Amino acid sequence: MNRNHRRDVVAKAIEVLDDYGLADLTMRRLGAELGVRPSALYHHFADKQTLLAAVADELLARANWPATGEWADRAAAICATLRDQLLAYRDGAELVATVHSFGLGARQPYELLVAALAEGGVGGLAPQAARTLLHFVYGHAVDEQTHLQAAAAGAIDDDPRESDDFGTGLGIVIAGIQVVRAARQLGPTGA
Repeated sequence: MNRNHRRDVVAKAIEVLDDYGLADLTMRRLGAELGVRPSALYHHFADKQTLLAAVADELLARANWPATGEWADRAAAICATLRDQLLAYRDGAELVATVHSFGLGARQPYELLVAALAEGGVGGLAPQAARTLLHFVYGHAVDEQTHLQAAAAGAIDDDPRESDDFGTGLGIVIAGIQVVRAARQLGPTGA
């Protein structure tokens, strides 16, 4: 029997995800890929959800996150990095969005965004603004990844989309945050 470490299991799970997709990332398949019984995986992970959280965290840990810059530029760069990371792996967007939604992990982008927004003077609005940005990125990435995979599988008769509206949409969301930030700084009188 192979002796796998937790990091080995996560690395193989990422390979299975990329090769077969999220629906086929089962404990049975992963065990077979590692040459162990599925029950051996429970030594490292209490359940499949814990495994998926570790996989999502590892996908995010592999990114080169921006750490400097003016807050709006840094927030945009964090969102762009997140999108690229989600699209780099088959079903990566669905996996990370689900893990984040369930509160099981994938917190790194949120924490980076809150820090950038707080440093930019967004104040108490930072958590809501960060969640809004994440909802935009996750929604856009899931839509984009689903469209690409459906077209590649022949499920839809559609060419790749002509233009990428991610940057424009992200700019709209960040502009909205800037407007709310400015209004809060002016106070209730507007002066």
